[in-house]
Parts: sequence; structure tokens; C-alpha cells
Amino acid sequence: QVQLVESGGARVQPGGSLRLSCKGSGLTLEYYAIGWFRQAPGKEREGIACISSSDDSTYYADSVKGRFTISRDRAKNMVYLRMNNVKPEDPAVYLCAASRGELLDGNWRQFLTPHEYDHWGQGTQVTVPS
Repeated sequence: QVQLVESGGARVQPGGSLRLSCKGSGLTLEYYAIGWFRQAPGKEREGIACISSSDDSTYYADSVKGRFTISRDRAKNMVYLRMNNVKPEDPAVYLCAASRGELLDGNWRQFLTPHEYDHWGQGTQVTVPS
């Protein structure tokens, strides 16, 4: 049984910070490229960050670059997304995904697209006060 489970979604103020977690069950995440995606109401699913399996190279969408950080803890079979300086456009359901593909410097943009991923979590919601 393969599962990816996200956690850490919460209600945060603009300018606030949050760390999301992605935990693997039935698969060892260190053997997969991992991506973080988000989907807001009325919007397409957007790839925002990814990390390679081989050397933990990280790549980001322009919308979050400089604010979000993806990282991996191999011992815990976890991948994280640190969100700093949350903006009004950031609220969404955030999902992690695992890919059997090899993420390289020459193809990383493909790993910000859903088509590259084999396994998906169910998402964790990030909201802001209204």
C-alpha cells in the first residue's frame, strides 16, 4: 500500500510562515523525485517546488522562489515545504507527489507538471483569515 500524507496546513496571516510535511508510507521517498503542488479554487494545479532523489537539488516556480523551501529528511522518510512570507495568492490545497523519473538540471521544469508524477497525497489546506 503506497501512501503520501501531507500535514501542517493551517490558517496563517499574510506575511506569516508555515511548514508543510509529506510523509511516505509503502515507498521510500529518497528513491523518488518529490514535488509540491497547489490548487486554489478556480485555478489550475500549479507545481511550485521539486527536489531530486540523487542529490537533493531543488527547483522552484517563480511564484514562490525566494519564499518557499523544499527539503528532505531521508531518515524520517519525509519531505517538507517551508513557506515564508505567505502572500494573499498562496491559499490553496497543497499536495505532494512522487515521481519515478530522474530529475535533472536539464529537465526540472517538467517536474513542476502533474504528468511527471506517479503517486499523490490527498492534500493539506492552507487558508488565511477573512
